[in-house]
Amino acid sequence: MRVFITGGAGFIGSHLADHYVNAGHQVTLLDNFSTGSKTNIAHLADKVSTIDGDIRNVELIDQLTKDSDLVLHMAAALGVNTILESPLESMSTNITGSEVVLNAAAKYNKRIIIASTSEIYGKNPKQPLQETDDRVVGAPQKIRWTYSDAKAIEEAMAFALHQEKNLPVTTVRLFNTVGPRQTGRYGMVVPRFVQAALKNEPITVYGDGTQSRVFCHVQDAVQAIAAMAATEATIGDVYNVGGTGEVTIKQLAEQVLAITNSQSAITYTPYSAAYPAGFEDIQRRVPDISKVKAAINWAPTKDLAQIISDIAAQ
Repeated sequence: MRVFITGGAGFIGSHLADHYVNAGHQVTLLDNFSTGSKTNIAHLADKVSTIDGDIRNVELIDQLTKDSDLVLHMAAALGVNTILESPLESMSTNITGSEVVLNAAAKYNKRIIIASTSEIYGKNPKQPLQETDDRVVGAPQKIRWTYSDAKAIEEAMAFALHQEKNLPVTTVRLFNTVGPRQTGRYGMVVPRFVQAALKNEPITVYGDGTQSRVFCHVQDAVQAIAAMAATEATIGDVYNVGGTGEVTIKQLAEQVLAITNSQSAITYTPYSAAYPAGFEDIQRRVPDISKVKAAINWAPTKDLAQIISDIAAQ
């Protein structure tokens, strides 16, 4: 099978590349290396085709999609810091880029998986979150919500193309996927905490640390994505993919300290000092993953301790 991965040098994209290469498939990666890294795929140099390009390049995407059997659309401008610092470029990438990829997949009737996000739900207080739950987002001037809005438009385009042109698309809403190769550079909390702990530097918690999340190991997420791609019954639908075990950010910091035997101190910084204007946080975000479990008999296998250990060992 010929597998085309957008954002293939990124955190999740590179792990998907590993999966499909190890399964014996022909893999082509596209990345503009704005957030992806050549080190993520250096070990695959002689096993994949890598193209430095942009998902907004219509001709390039058309050709790469035409020459594939499966499209995994992982490319996006991501991370709260990226969205707040470069909102216009981020919106263009996440909306226009996705439109180009989805239209090419529809043109050639290619099986496609799109990576959406738990950000879709915004600050809906209902927890755990189900796929049919409402989006609750802040004012447009709160720039952080532009990522949620862009991904919602992407999902809507995918659904419309499925309805109108029978596009064989499945949408995967990823909840706090973490693991080796993820960088703390874009505000990702687990690698940021682990990197600080390994250096015995202060672990900085933004806010008061009572906000809670559920983390999912990237290898578990990859297994879910691959299984959905291989299951026709998931076409035209959307699925949450996340871990189990809700934890506060303060508890996360404490667990990182314990597992890494770090001498780091935990410090607290107000959001106003950590992020540019336009930031707004969510107190809780917990996935209901019963739908994906029923669809592909999948469940996460790696807990937070394993996640922390794997990131520390990379």
